[in-house]
Amino acid sequence: MTYCCAMRLDAGLVFLSDSRTNAGVDQVGTARKMTVYENPGDRVMVLMSAGNLSISQSIRQVIAEEAEATGGGIWTAKTIYDAALIIGRAIRTVRERDAASLREFGIDFNVSLIFGGQIAGERCRLFQMYSAGNFIEAHNENTYFQIGEAKYGKPIIDRIITPQTPLDEAAKCALISMDSTLRSNISVGLPLDLLVYENNDLAVSQFVQIDENNQYFKMIRSSWGQQLKRVFGNIADPVWNAAPEVSDNVLSTLNLVSQPVRVTPPPALARHDAPPGPMQTLAQQSGNNLQP
Repeated sequence: MTYCCAMRLDAGLVFLSDSRTNAGVDQVGTARKMTVYENPGDRVMVLMSAGNLSISQSIRQVIAEEAEATGGGIWTAKTIYDAALIIGRAIRTVRERDAASLREFGIDFNVSLIFGGQIAGERCRLFQMYSAGNFIEAHNENTYFQIGEAKYGKPIIDRIITPQTPLDEAAKCALISMDSTLRSNISVGLPLDLLVYENNDLAVSQFVQIDENNQYFKMIRSSWGQQLKRVFGNIADPVWNAAPEVSDNVLSTLNLVSQPVRVTPPPALARHDAPPGPMQTLAQQSGNNLQP
């Protein structure tokens, strides 16, 4: 498995990918998931992949072969959208060739891609691509994409990232998102590839491969956990069974008694001791409501 995320911001683009391919008990595999297509002054395009590694490698090979055969392909596409169409066509080519054979061995055609960049004369654009070869584009309402093990790193991005977020702040957020994923899922692992692209540069100027010795990422990993614990400790504990005016932290109030869904024990095992405190069974509560 893997985790990749990309952000389309007013200032440019941020791409981040891990390199874990499998994490068995006795075998850990790595392969880089980010591919950069760069012709300085004309275009910068970035492709990241998650899913079956053999499928994503085949897709990249089909893209390269088309470019060689036509003398252009992705290198002469007039827009990033046209380039995305070429990648979608490559996905379908590999699917038509390999999907049935893979299915015979119980393997699904499983691949997802993030593709984005800028071609001279147009704005930065970002797409998420699916195994059918179709895709969607990032807009201000949804300014980032994730593929792979996305759930662990999603909350921080949802809380922080807007189109106006500066590039360095977005890169920090992406790295925190990745750290949260690394913390919770062994199928995602170092090293990481981070590329930050500023509007109209039309060349890669900020790229780093991050391993366990990277100074900034080590700081992220230690300080983020410490800061979370500090913030958690500063949030008050809940107050139970109190009037709302007693505190701002009242979780349950005396005038609104909640009840769980209870399963009644067999009659032979049932005890008739009244539950402590304000708790009542639903039957008791109903009976009390019927009394004059």
